[in-house]
Amino acid sequence: MASDNPVIYDYSPYFRVYKDGSVERLKEEEQTPAGLDPLTSVNSKDIHITADVSARIYLPPITSTSKKLSLILYFRGGGFCILSSASPIVHRHLNGLAAVSSSIILSIDYRRAPEHHIPVQYDDCWAALEWVASHRSDVEPWLIDHADYDRVYLAGDSAGGNIVHNLAMRVGSQGLSNGLKLAGTILLDPYFWGKQLTASEAAADPELRKRLDQLWGMICPESTAGNDDPRVNPLAVGAPSLEDLGCMRMLMCTSEKDAMRDRAQMYYKALTTKSGWLGKAELYETKGEDHGFYLNDPDSKSTTMLLARIATFLA
Repeated sequence: MASDNPVIYDYSPYFRVYKDGSVERLKEEEQTPAGLDPLTSVNSKDIHITADVSARIYLPPITSTSKKLSLILYFRGGGFCILSSASPIVHRHLNGLAAVSSSIILSIDYRRAPEHHIPVQYDDCWAALEWVASHRSDVEPWLIDHADYDRVYLAGDSAGGNIVHNLAMRVGSQGLSNGLKLAGTILLDPYFWGKQLTASEAAADPELRKRLDQLWGMICPESTAGNDDPRVNPLAVGAPSLEDLGCMRMLMCTSEKDAMRDRAQMYYKALTTKSGWLGKAELYETKGEDHGFYLNDPDSKSTTMLLARIATFLA
């Protein structure tokens, strides 16, 4: 690249962003095709929701055709910038979650930053939720035959956990088509940040902390509040009240070694003790593990216990 178009964000080995706004993806991401998973007997297929939004739907083994299953809209992590439903670590994680929880999972492929800035990702995920709420999903046989629309959950890890929060706030402020109510939300190591560092953030590896400090400015350059934008710091001064969260149940899952652990727990405490929210939240922390361990070590005891805890919440 010419010297008059320098790199302004270097997220090697994934991508670089240049001064003129162009993005250079540095490596091709591995993709796992949808289909029957031999380890879990979960089946999956790819569908289109809108012209810009696709999804991968996961169907666990059906033991009774008369019993309807919980439906989880799942939003993956990756800093809004990398991964997809077809990424091997995401695909394996969701096969496992669908099997253990006996739930249908609709994994939403929103458009990625930095090519697309916030709020595109929120709007894409909202379009998917509205697609479900308006029952346009009646064109999808797996949902027609097996989904319980009284048990619709939002779940996501990292950036996906951030999306869950922001969608639940939007549900609380404007509602959903056909009066659909969320049964609950599940946040796994949610990406929340802020200008004033917490203890776990300050203790993080300096290079990781630098990238996380830069991330919101890169994916949301129009924000004037920076890392205290309420969408990434729900506890910032002037942020909308958590009292309006549009669900009555929440499971917050944190990891002991995660840099974002403290902020997630501050969110949980504010929600349950200060906000006036009338719902019930539960906190589950995995000891000795770091951010996204369930993706990186799907066969570990910690992952097995986490999936079992989520299944209990859904049950």
